[in-house]
Amino acid sequence: MAVDTHELITPSPKQFAGADNLAIRTGDAWAFIGRVLLGSLFLMNVWPRLTNGVGGFVRYLTSLGVPAPEFFAWLSTAIELLAGIALVVGVATRYSALLLLLYVIVATVIAHRYWEYPAAGQAAQYNNLIKNLAVMGGLVLVYVTGAGRFSIDGWLRKRG
Repeated sequence: MAVDTHELITPSPKQFAGADNLAIRTGDAWAFIGRVLLGSLFLMNVWPRLTNGVGGFVRYLTSLGVPAPEFFAWLSTAIELLAGIALVVGVATRYSALLLLLYVIVATVIAHRYWEYPAAGQAAQYNNLIKNLAVMGGLVLVYVTGAGRFSIDGWLRKRG
């Protein structure tokens, strides 16, 4: 008995099959857009440190009680810059997504314990916490799906 592969690809009710088929046909483009958006988040976050120096970030890490704040400010800057670029262009994409996932987990645990902030600052820190949870979800999806065709990883896979 032959299996209808269309049903395997679009398991949703017929009224939603158009959305499923569109996602399947354009998935590589959506993967590219998602990677660019996630990578841009890290690049925009690190840009002030690249243009103004890490001094303010060192002071922030010091206020959080981070040991060796200057070292971790530079390490953080390097991770966000290099892994952010890697996501945007799609090179070593899965590794970059995992590195950034670990980075966001650590940053969230260190900086966004909203319950420890004064009442006036709790809402902002809570918003940062839930934003980071969403970013973690996006990074997990990039890890699972990979870079897609519109990436250096896709180009290398096609050549190899």
